[in-house]
Amino acid sequence: MAQTTREAFGRLQDHIEQHIVGQRPLVQRLLLALLCDGHLLLEGAPGLAKTRAIKTLAGGLEADFHRIQFTPDLLPADLTGSDVFRPEDGGFHFSPGPVFHNLILADEVNRAPAKVQSALLEAMEERQVTVGAASYPLPRLFLVLATQNPIEQEGTYPLPEAQLDRFLLHVRVDYPDKAASREILALSRREALEGLEHRVPAAAERMAEEQVLVARREVMRLHLTDAVEAYIVELVEATRRPRSYGDDLVHWIRWGASPRAAIAIERAARATAWLEGRDFVTPEDVQQVTPDALRHRVLLDYEAEADGITPQRCVEAILERVPSP
Repeated sequence: MAQTTREAFGRLQDHIEQHIVGQRPLVQRLLLALLCDGHLLLEGAPGLAKTRAIKTLAGGLEADFHRIQFTPDLLPADLTGSDVFRPEDGGFHFSPGPVFHNLILADEVNRAPAKVQSALLEAMEERQVTVGAASYPLPRLFLVLATQNPIEQEGTYPLPEAQLDRFLLHVRVDYPDKAASREILALSRREALEGLEHRVPAAAERMAEEQVLVARREVMRLHLTDAVEAYIVELVEATRRPRSYGDDLVHWIRWGASPRAAIAIERAARATAWLEGRDFVTPEDVQQVTPDALRHRVLLDYEAEADGITPQRCVEAILERVPSP
């Protein structure tokens, strides 16, 4: 069964990469989120296939997908649903909102006001929605894949730290290289000729929800040595008590990462090893996912930000200085 499940994920990866060119790290992070039962925050300039990648992932799964365009005038009920009065029986009945799907694309998530962010926060963490006095469970397979644009700040709201901490990984999507750009042009021409320019076809064989759940259990059974576990803990600890790793880190970091950071690193490292066909986790797996797991969880001091220090640079310094087993 293990081999069959890995093959299913291999076919899913092939399906996504047929339609997403030059963004292999993004494709891998989507699969990690699916395997780790976690949410993703994708950040990148417009036109880098963030939305298309998420739609393509949904097309390879037997799962419901819904896109929510976040705007400043969005209301919590637009996300969660609301109680609707039915004259025929004189009572109120709950009408589910778009969050009651398996895959949610929260497009430009940082454009929504605080009340909407609070409603999304409950859905992400508690896997339920509360409307009035009643709470309603969300589907067993539930992923929030949020996007935000780093270069356009007008009309946006900074995401609260509590919500940022709920994202498994913060993925930075970069420009494709020249070779990939030519492939993108060729793909766009083929889709235009085939009449597929504005939609992504579903995979020939879509992965069932039960296969995803089986894969998640297999990921958690992978062998993790005490040394690698201690390495993960020390990486996170270095963000909280950085004095052992340099005075510059002490001045840079205002607030360290929460325990969720260690959980995210461990699970993402396990999923990375599983996708590569191994039954054990290596320090390299940990190092590969640590920047995306810590970047949004480390708060920098105001003076460090003024000096041009970024969370990415801070995490890279930690990875360089914490000894690997």
